[in-house]
Amino acid sequence: MENSGNVLSCNCSFAGVRPIIVDLPYPEIQAAEGNRDYANLLSNDYAGAVSELSAITQYVNHETRMACERCSMAKTMIGIAMAEMMHLQMLGELIFLLGGNVDFTAKMRNGQSRMWTPQYLNFSSGLREMLIADIESEKKAVNQYRAHRKMIGDRHVGAVLARIIQDEEYHILILQSLLREVI
Repeated sequence: MENSGNVLSCNCSFAGVRPIIVDLPYPEIQAAEGNRDYANLLSNDYAGAVSELSAITQYVNHETRMACERCSMAKTMIGIAMAEMMHLQMLGELIFLLGGNVDFTAKMRNGQSRMWTPQYLNFSSGLREMLIADIESEKKAVNQYRAHRKMIGDRHVGAVLARIIQDEEYHILILQSLLREVI
């Protein structure tokens, strides 16, 4: 953060930041047939407590609080958030193809729905705590995707989830590296 006279400014430019993803193609977004149960499972990955929407929002919040003092780290957060946006978009298409509703609600097995809420986020106060929260969120996402992949018998959907898992595992490695920088 710079102070020039009476004006505070932050000179962290995000021009040129790209999504942080594994350098592999994504499978085509397709489904063998409609399946509302599969769509409902994916709605949890889309907008549940452990979801792409939660990840995006948490990364953007953390980036905002880092940008003026840790520009390089903030750019990494935005790059990861951009990857999560891509995942959100892919999941939305899959949910639609499977016959589900893309409406920012997670559908539970008991028939209830929960609207996404910022209460799902971790608003850690310090840099180290933010990175630990992000690592834990990524690990939970990997575990949830693996479980959903086992439950979904559609090879096309499973291929997309497997590819998303690769990105999430890559994010964990990057975040762990950043954490080592601040310890």
